[in-house]
Amino acid sequence: MAGLVFLTTADDAGVPRETARILGGARLGAGLPAADWPEQGIAAALPGVAPTALRERWLSPVDCQQGVDEGIAWRRTGDVLYGVIELDEADFAGDARTPLQAASETAYRRIFRLLDAQGLPELWRVWNYLAAINEESHGLERYRQFNLGRQDAFLACHRGATGNVPAACALGLRDGPLSIAFLAGKLPAVAVENPRQVSAYHYPTDYGPRSPTFSRAALAYPPGQEILFISGTASIVGHRSMHVGDVAAQTRETLTNILAVLGEANRLSQQAGFRPDQLLCRAYLRHADDWPAVAAVIEEMLGPVEVCPVVADVCRADLLIEIEAMAMAAR
Repeated sequence: MAGLVFLTTADDAGVPRETARILGGARLGAGLPAADWPEQGIAAALPGVAPTALRERWLSPVDCQQGVDEGIAWRRTGDVLYGVIELDEADFAGDARTPLQAASETAYRRIFRLLDAQGLPELWRVWNYLAAINEESHGLERYRQFNLGRQDAFLACHRGATGNVPAACALGLRDGPLSIAFLAGKLPAVAVENPRQVSAYHYPTDYGPRSPTFSRAALAYPPGQEILFISGTASIVGHRSMHVGDVAAQTRETLTNILAVLGEANRLSQQAGFRPDQLLCRAYLRHADDWPAVAAVIEEMLGPVEVCPVVADVCRADLLIEIEAMAMAAR
């Protein structure tokens, strides 16, 4: 089977007429109607982008199977599955845990049940979005509540919370449900860490009662392909935030981390050929006005790569920028 194709457009141009071949994707910004396939809606401004919205899609070379299980809309092509789940925290208001912690644990438990039922147990990449990520409620920052629920689900479902965990990001939007999209498969991904950073799952308790459950990157292996997923990356060295208040310096530190992860990925890769100018990036900015400064640093350090800027809150209140990236190669 030929490999997956990743496509970003401002409209439905380039989409195959056989929409059954769209595995899933994301809708960023405002103005595009919801799709018939599993699609994560990210209602955020896209500074510096001419259209008001972009649509990302994973395209399959053959028709996909599809279904809805426990609120997860999913499609599968061969041994690869893409799914999206959204949960309203208000539905968990009576839980002994905080509503966000309960929603997070519930979502991940459902994801793991689906993957087990489909015989595709390996979680490769996860995109997490939640409202007001840096605000405090129930005596705890909301991102820390999310980490509690996520890790509880990993442990309850007999997934490790350290080592070979998926690549991921967690960003804050102004409002809306807990939204989680994911890619999974039959073969395990190869976790990649950053020699400049403490692994997120080994963070000290200064950052919350439970560490974040993600790897710095993951090498995934759909049939005939190798895909590098670089997690949301920020201006952190060791485990400490750097260059507080300076968005250009934070962007440089972030990209230095991404290049370090890229080097480590090439050491572990079956191809060992991923280059900085091949990266497809999504840059999350706390302030839309910072985009020109961020774009200039990206151009300086990576070259003319494809970047989608998104206004969103980063998981630490002292960080202004987070960048995730992806690259694909044939095997």
